[in-house]
Amino acid sequence: MRILELHCDYFSYKTEKKALKSVADIKEEEKAGRVENVLVVFTSIEEGDTAEVAKKAALEIRKNFLEVKAKTILLHPYAHLSSKLARPAEAVYMLGELYLEIKNFAPDAHKSPFGYYKSFEMRCKGHPLAELSKTITSENLERTLEKAGKDAVLEVSLSKSQAEADVVSQSLATESKMKSHFHILDLDGKLHDIQNFNFGSFGGLAEFAEYETKKVRSYSEEPPHIKIMKEQALVDYEPASDSGHFSWRPKGALMKKLLEKAITDIVVDYGAMQVETPIMYDFEHPALKKYLNRFPARQYVVKSDNKEFFLRFAACFGQFIMAHSLTISHRHLPLKIYELTHYSFRREQSGELAGLKRLRAFSMPDMHTLCRDFESAKNEFESQFHKCRQWNEDMEIPFETAFRVQEDFFNENKEWYSKFAKSLGKPILLELFKERYAYFITKFEMNFIDNARKASGLSTVQIDVENSETFDIAFTDEDGKKKRPLILHASIPGAIERVIYALLELNAMKMKEGKTPMFPVWLSPTQIRIVPLSEKQNKFCEKLLKDLKQMGIRADFDDRQETMQKKVRDAEKEWIPYVAVVGDKEEASGNLSVRIRKNGNNAQLSVSEIAQLIKNESLNRPFEKLPLQDKLSLRPIF
Repeated sequence: MRILELHCDYFSYKTEKKALKSVADIKEEEKAGRVENVLVVFTSIEEGDTAEVAKKAALEIRKNFLEVKAKTILLHPYAHLSSKLARPAEAVYMLGELYLEIKNFAPDAHKSPFGYYKSFEMRCKGHPLAELSKTITSENLERTLEKAGKDAVLEVSLSKSQAEADVVSQSLATESKMKSHFHILDLDGKLHDIQNFNFGSFGGLAEFAEYETKKVRSYSEEPPHIKIMKEQALVDYEPASDSGHFSWRPKGALMKKLLEKAITDIVVDYGAMQVETPIMYDFEHPALKKYLNRFPARQYVVKSDNKEFFLRFAACFGQFIMAHSLTISHRHLPLKIYELTHYSFRREQSGELAGLKRLRAFSMPDMHTLCRDFESAKNEFESQFHKCRQWNEDMEIPFETAFRVQEDFFNENKEWYSKFAKSLGKPILLELFKERYAYFITKFEMNFIDNARKASGLSTVQIDVENSETFDIAFTDEDGKKKRPLILHASIPGAIERVIYALLELNAMKMKEGKTPMFPVWLSPTQIRIVPLSEKQNKFCEKLLKDLKQMGIRADFDDRQETMQKKVRDAEKEWIPYVAVVGDKEEASGNLSVRIRKNGNNAQLSVSEIAQLIKNESLNRPFEKLPLQDKLSLRPIF
């Protein structure tokens, strides 16, 4: 990484046009800026730059920032400092990493857009430190850290007001420095080096392994699910909010509600107690403060009166505080507590935000299981693994599995881990780390590979070996003594938004292959649309609509002043599973001409046959009413 630091009285810039077609459009307020008494950091990201390089660069910038006593910092992407530039996607990611590190010590720092031609004007000060240029590499990093102070950049004082800054946990900082090793665990329980493993027919695992080892998270172009979610009027960005927050339209909100109900039914049937807990917590609560630094996530900060709070990034906090207050006997174990959070918040890095894949506010079905000992914890872990597998298979979402485990624990339980690969019938990715950087000793993730060949964690379960002590959670054993349980963290589907992302990406893959996209019938907002040949059939169509709704079917009626052909085309664009065309013949016979989307066939069916067909395809799935006017002429256009 090459940087040129200029201490300026002022610096102003204006974007002219895109230099790279692949970069995202920017908001109007991002197109120009002016800052005063500023340390301007012209930056070129080079091939091979890593997160460690970003941390080292931030240390160097911090040192100069404090010495020149500038008011703020402007990070200005400037490709002309180097002839060995990183690829655009990698540069965006690394600039995001550097920017986050800078904001730890300069909360009101600014960043000009990447990938645009920009005109700029400045007046550089004339003192000896006003102009500095540096080349930052991964070499001599430890010496630089020692010189600057061990955690000068990585740790953030929780007592200091940082309403505009990211609060970075010690765990996240440790994880970024942690050295781990990736292997493939085959069906015979043998470990293989990734570079030497013959993936053969396991192409998805090969793509997943490459994604995990290269760690390039940002997208060079917009993921296709974003276009589809807008076209289907499910969800869209909310410009009045922070990045990574969305507005859900009626159809999207319905799909979310159905998925939430489906997973809640599974978890409650599994024996979990459903609860609801607050979304924000006090930074200075002693147990929470310790846990906060053991969870690898960035937090939002909220001020109220003279106190600072963080928005929860999972349901752990409320559930653990609740568990602390319970009187628990060994007979109650394993004890499951569940909450579907609306919402959980993680201040993900801006360069990694990507539609519904990675966002900053999400709905997380979060279950915690208190277990008596390791044997019980392993049994529950295995049971919940199969629950996760069943969920993804029922949703027809293909996945690759990764286990992440502390090395000593893996060596003690090799045969147990082999069971998971055998049950899946395919190899799994295994990440081994020497020391624990967080509260868990092992976890698994089931990952979906999208159209850009990037992975997204869906289902996960973790074995927590710290937090019963941190939150003083205990149970009374048979001998009358108080003992600490182990805690399993589980989200069977992962974030609800990611489930929808996976379904949309899968349909994008179908369309590339020339196949017909559609949602599962039980998730489709409109399950059947009634289309009259002419206005003469409108009264009969209204009766059909009423009958279908009474049978528990989400039906609507296209009563617009449009041709029948356009109405059918519009139903096709909305991926509606069944379209019933009604003319004189259908009105006379009572049998409707129904177009079936999944196979392209037409069938003559009675109303009761249509209802039964839809109910059969939605068997054992939740049902919600359509939250839209059932006549299309009465609907606004989103």
